Amino acid sequence: MTPSTKKTWFVTGASKGLGLLLVQQLLQQGYAVAATSRNADDLRRAVGTTSENFLPLHMNLAEEASVGEAIRATVGAFGRIDVVVNNAGYGLIGSLEELSDAESRQNFDINVFGLLNVLRQATPQLRAQQSGVVFNISSVGGFTGNFPGWGIYCATKFAVVGLTESYAAEVARFGIKATTVLPGYFRTEFLSAGSVGTPQHPIDAYQEVRDSQLAHQEQINGQQPGDPAKAVALLIEVSEAEQPPLTLFLGADAYQMAEKKMAAVQQDMQQWQAQATATDFS
Repeated sequence: MTPSTKKTWFVTGASKGLGLLLVQQLLQQGYAVAATSRNADDLRRAVGTTSENFLPLHMNLAEEASVGEAIRATVGAFGRIDVVVNNAGYGLIGSLEELSDAESRQNFDINVFGLLNVLRQATPQLRAQQSGVVFNISSVGGFTGNFPGWGIYCATKFAVVGLTESYAAEVARFGIKATTVLPGYFRTEFLSAGSVGTPQHPIDAYQEVRDSQLAHQEQINGQQPGDPAKAVALLIEVSEAEQPPLTLFLGADAYQMAEKKMAAVQQDMQQWQAQATATDFS
């Protein structure tokens, strides 16, 4: 495929982490890329190119009008959108009792409702084209929630899995394919202070939560096993597949955690199967 016929990508949360590496690899390979961030200047500096294939966009994910403007600007510049990557999001550490309603809703506003803003605004274009690939970045924490202090974040990522499965079923007839991406621990800035929120009013009783917070911020951060450059290379490969998977776990650790969760679910089902399946009308 020559550069002139390569696909146009729309990537949110592109100024750091997986999003930034993805944009850089795409541009190196000749794809057209519209990338969004809360600060377009930061994005330009981070990507480090003025290529005509690169369209940096300021976008407020929480405002649907801003998202719509970014989608229209992308179509205006490149004529179409072939791949949408809903990558923007942030982590939140705190027990369910500690986190306020406002703190919890803000995480949902970005991680879930911001993603929905993109889907609502991009899908008419994809439907008109009768083609498109959508990657919704969840987390292995969207499949297993056994992480003390990550309940709200996991809830947002579980939501991404569910809505992506429904979205894929809704848009299949239009030639649009959707994949939920569930990464394990990759060595990005995700666990750094600017990417993870903590509760304003912590409760001393939650020792497991403080231990988890300390482990993630001081021990795991910078030591994650996953190579983000390899992760984004795989995303590009999957985007070109004739039939992308509905669910894509990323990383050996994500596979291990997913298999452990599936085994636990099967064990629970088998333990109560006789009683639980005897609840139909007889």
